[in-house]
Amino acid sequence: QVQLVESGGGLVQAGGSLRLSCTASGRTLGPYVMGWFRQAPKKEREFVARSNWNGDTINYADSVKGRFTISRDNSKSVALQMNNLKPEDTAVYYCAASSYYRGNYPEAYEYWGQGTQVTVSS
Repeated sequence: QVQLVESGGGLVQAGGSLRLSCTASGRTLGPYVMGWFRQAPKKEREFVARSNWNGDTINYADSVKGRFTISRDNSKSVALQMNNLKPEDTAVYYCAASSYYRGNYPEAYEYWGQGTQVTVSS
């Protein structure tokens, strides 16, 4: 069992930056595929980024490519650096873990954090 806790959300102006962190308790994140998703009000949860177990395979949603960076800081933490934020990035951001890669959609992930709110003002 993996418990995930996100932190680092907040309110920022358009063009600003935030760094989200996802920390695990219970066990290390070493063998897991780690993903970030987001959900805006009245919208479905959508894929943002994912990293395989050692960070050498990384994917991003087209909407964040070139602005967001996922990284595995250590065996118990994964981060999402978000630069040049836009109002349309406003959402609750979730980190998720999967025992193996099955795709970039929410149903492919077994473990989820509680989410952290990111609000970007124009």
